Amino acid sequence: MPAVPKLVPVVPPPHPPLAPEERMYIDIYDAIMEHRLPAGTKLTEQALGEIYGLARHNVRRVLARLAADGVVDIERNRGACIASPGEREAQDMFELRQVLEAKVMDKLAGQLGDADYASLRRLIDEERDAYMRGDRPLWIRLSANFHIELAKLAGNQLLVEALRRLVSRTTLLISTVDSAGQQPCSFDEHKAVVDALRDKDRHRAQQEMARHLDQCACRMMARGSRRFDLRTALGKPNALGTSPVNNI
Repeated sequence: MPAVPKLVPVVPPPHPPLAPEERMYIDIYDAIMEHRLPAGTKLTEQALGEIYGLARHNVRRVLARLAADGVVDIERNRGACIASPGEREAQDMFELRQVLEAKVMDKLAGQLGDADYASLRRLIDEERDAYMRGDRPLWIRLSANFHIELAKLAGNQLLVEALRRLVSRTTLLISTVDSAGQQPCSFDEHKAVVDALRDKDRHRAQQEMARHLDQCACRMMARGSRRFDLRTALGKPNALGTSPVNNI
């Protein structure tokens, strides 16, 4: 009787490593959104090139992508830095978000399916869990993603791109320091929005979103400067024993 070959489990091939430019883009974007890199931080081409082993023209391409996302500002003869919107720009951005996100509510009310609501509820649950665990960086990221996911469900790619830039830039305004009693949990506000959409109540959904954005604007607080190491902030520990790249 012929031998029966043993079953060998099929192991999926590992994901190919990201190209250095893409890795640099993701690392910096994540560090900004999670407030490991504070607003106003200068991003020098030389320091980033040394960290990622990239030529300056490669670094410039990444910085240009981040500028298009609204999280980095590039000024002639001054270079790139993490965006630090002023009070007037903040007011303008939230005013525009009120208009755009009211339109999102108008498009979504009555057209979402059960799978859409389930996906939004999972996102809110993840946001709540991150907040309760004290994982503030993840909570901030998930809070921002909620608005972008709503825009994606509306089915207008230009609207998604506009809101992604605005949401990313306004997220920079959230202080890295909590003040007790001054920062209501955004996941409760998000749940109120989804509940209104589930009830197919367009007017209530727009009201809940407007109230939520007003609260977001109120949560803006002054940010203090702090010293940090650029390598550490980007998750690239210094393995060579050379001097850290300090920033203020």
